[in-house]
Amino acid sequence: MEIVYERVCGLDIHKDMIAACMIKKGRREHMQFGTMTDELLRLSSWLTENECQMTAMESTGSYWKPIYNILEAENVPVIIGNAQHIKGVPGRKTDVKDAEWIADLLRHGLINPSFVPPREMRDLRELVRYRKSLVQERAREFNRIQKVLEGANIKLGSVISDIDGKTGCAIIDAVIHGETDPDKLASLAKGSLRRKQEILGRSLTGLSTTIFGIFFRLCACIYVALTS
Repeated sequence: MEIVYERVCGLDIHKDMIAACMIKKGRREHMQFGTMTDELLRLSSWLTENECQMTAMESTGSYWKPIYNILEAENVPVIIGNAQHIKGVPGRKTDVKDAEWIADLLRHGLINPSFVPPREMRDLRELVRYRKSLVQERAREFNRIQKVLEGANIKLGSVISDIDGKTGCAIIDAVIHGETDPDKLASLAKGSLRRKQEILGRSLTGLSTTIFGIFFRLCACIYVALTS
């Protein structure tokens, strides 16, 4: 087969260890590195000193990201291969063999590089994804609060469409701090909900038993976690 790169390195990455295989002028050299930043810098220096033309590794979970970040910052050429594609080719048994196999495939141009966005785009994508997960988690927790209220015979959701609005949060906060008078709670209504104080008061007449207290202690824990 045609040799595309004369000097290549294959990396088999794990959570705490990296097995590396350098193929240079037909000779193979094996090294092992940790995944701490100082070890990754040592890996980068080793690749640079050996004038490595291209480095490849599998897209294994999120373990490839810190390695890619360091090599990218140090201007070391590196590509990420699809793990399923590489694993679909037989011949690997150990970490050393894995790294050697990746290097062999890379040397002959048999690894299709996955698209990796620029660093700024990756950072923005991580931020957007994290924000999305927080919004979704917040919605799930307010749904749990709604179930707690229903279990305590509080029909707030029947009068207020969004219990996480200003009126809903004000009422829930007042109940958590010990207020049980439906009229006083209804008086906390904001905006157009002031016209619904009568039915709002009826919806806030719940159980006054021990179960009611247990429900609302749970509700308080959830609410504090969302608003702190």
